[in-house]
Amino acid sequence: MAPSATIPAQPKDATGCVVLADGSVIWGKGFGAVGEAVGEVCFNTAMTGYQEVMTDPSYAAQIVTFTFPHIGNVGANAEDVEGDVDAAVGCIVREDVTQPSNFRSIEEFTDWMARNGKIGLAGVDTRALTRRIRKSGAPNAVIAHSPDGNFEVAALIARAQEWSGLEGLDLAIRVTRDDQQSWEGGYWRLGHGYGRAADDATPHVVAIDFGAKDNIFRNLVKAGAKVTIVPAKTSLDAIMALKPDGVFLSNGPGDPAATGEYAVPVIQGLLDADMPIFGICLGHQMLALAAGAKTIKMHQGHRGANHPVQRVGEGWGDTSGLVEITSMNHGFAVDGDTLPETVEQTHVSLFDGSNCGIAVKGKNAFGVQYHPEASPGPQDSFYLFEKFVGGLA
Repeated sequence: MAPSATIPAQPKDATGCVVLADGSVIWGKGFGAVGEAVGEVCFNTAMTGYQEVMTDPSYAAQIVTFTFPHIGNVGANAEDVEGDVDAAVGCIVREDVTQPSNFRSIEEFTDWMARNGKIGLAGVDTRALTRRIRKSGAPNAVIAHSPDGNFEVAALIARAQEWSGLEGLDLAIRVTRDDQQSWEGGYWRLGHGYGRAADDATPHVVAIDFGAKDNIFRNLVKAGAKVTIVPAKTSLDAIMALKPDGVFLSNGPGDPAATGEYAVPVIQGLLDADMPIFGICLGHQMLALAAGAKTIKMHQGHRGANHPVQRVGEGWGDTSGLVEITSMNHGFAVDGDTLPETVEQTHVSLFDGSNCGIAVKGKNAFGVQYHPEASPGPQDSFYLFEKFVGGLA
């Protein structure tokens, strides 16, 4: 396929670029790891938490454009890592990364990016790129960093065009844990770090890891649960053998329909057994698939820490209509028009009306599209962990 855009001349000081599948090239200053990586370019509107974003497994195979211009100014540390797996492959920022100014910083963001194999590109008009994504959708692209400024642009364009994209791609299998694990970490407090789960905590929650953020498990512990984490392809029999009081379906990357080929039958078995279920993001989408709904690829997705979501439907009492400010990261969504009569819509996005929550009628099973564990925030939606764990006692 021939490029449909004219390649701009490379500036003399350009050491990095993002090459889109349509042949467009965006030049800038590379930082972090040296090399190239392919992924989908998205944008995130959060003002804080760039390290949590870059380590969220839900961002696997994505290149994150940060709309907030000053990224890296608080450095990096070991406590703000959300997952010890390959997550975002790179990021695009407006301003050059400056020296960190924060008492929690232990290293510069540029060094952290390099050490973790992630490529950064600075000096980009991120507002223009965000407007482009909003208009034309999230494009496939290659991000590259070469300190000597040498790039094989034609080869990068070809690689971006040849990549299949996220639709139809099961990425959960790449980021899930390999083995069963008992979660021990508690909630973080300033000056204390992370606490530890109580040895005698009850009830027992089995969490299926499709690419989970660690702060989800910490919030389950904070709500009073004992947590056992199992890999994405764990069988129904193996889950039931752990004698859970409830099952949690985690967030994760990729196309829910692809991951659902092996996960949905397990979830349907859990529903048939009347097992209490709570799903977040990808887990929410697969709960919907198991209940008979469908999912769709979104035009640009929802990513940020400032997304308004409204409670709708029956069962909320005096809080019906309340608006929560939420953290989101998803490029697929549950198609609200396909919800069967056995499923109630419980939350909707006030940005575009898309589905953000469901409950299965007659079951203790619900899910939300957004991230109530937030990290770094906001914390409007912690009640969902209390709702789930409290309903297991």
